[in-house]
Amino acid sequence: QSMDSTLHYIHNDSDLSTNSSFSPEEERKSKVQDVVPQALLDQYLSMTDPSRAQTVDTEIAKHCAYSLPGVALTLGRQNWHCLKDTYETLASDMQWKVRRTLAFSIHELAVILGDQLTAGDLVPVFNGFLKDLDEVRIGVLKHLHDFLKLLHVDKRREYLYQLQEFLVTDNSRNWRFRAELAEQLILLLDLYSARDIYDYLRPIAFSLCTDKVSSVRWISYKLVSEMVKKLYMASTPTLVVDLMNELVEKFCRCHKWSGRQTFVFICQTIIEDDCLPMDQFA
Repeated sequence: QSMDSTLHYIHNDSDLSTNSSFSPEEERKSKVQDVVPQALLDQYLSMTDPSRAQTVDTEIAKHCAYSLPGVALTLGRQNWHCLKDTYETLASDMQWKVRRTLAFSIHELAVILGDQLTAGDLVPVFNGFLKDLDEVRIGVLKHLHDFLKLLHVDKRREYLYQLQEFLVTDNSRNWRFRAELAEQLILLLDLYSARDIYDYLRPIAFSLCTDKVSSVRWISYKLVSEMVKKLYMASTPTLVVDLMNELVEKFCRCHKWSGRQTFVFICQTIIEDDCLPMDQFA
């Protein structure tokens, strides 16, 4: 407040318009705010100019992307209109490192912006990252629960259909990707109904239980046991019985020893984590 009056810039509600047919003068005004000196913000926004990458630093767009959540927090959600174009430019940058940086922080930005701006401006970018290179997708995957819990229930349910796609990676040897998926699915159990868990998450969990890498399988045993617990607690006796019957059919009676071993490990985890009363387990 003690800033020199020349550093104060006034903006009114019309600046919040999302109309893309701005005149150059309106375009300039839409980037005006009164939180930090405008020259400083203009300097930051100019980092996405391709000529800067050639003359100043080839990594400048990445630095810009890295700082964006901090800039957004400083300006406040009421000034998001100043950053929106820059964010979209960075999200479609040719360098995957820039997109990866944004993918790792999109959940933080969602907290700063709130649910309305997230639904309108961040969800389309998030959806784009889901189809990107594995190096970018991992950023989204690592914070999948953090982002989805901020969305409305209806919007959140739309992602149930896409979770299966995380089983497919550019490189099948990228087992850490699948391990991370199993970790996130454990957290996601709290966000979905028993029916959704049974219909959508159960097939993915069973697939992960037969993964070639033991680290992935061990996390998946925990996932299945938590699923049993969630379905039991949800007072849907038919679903939990169906799930246990499938475990017996798929693993206990498997013709491969590894499948039968999986059944034993899942049983062990269910007992250790106290997921079922003992009479129900028996």
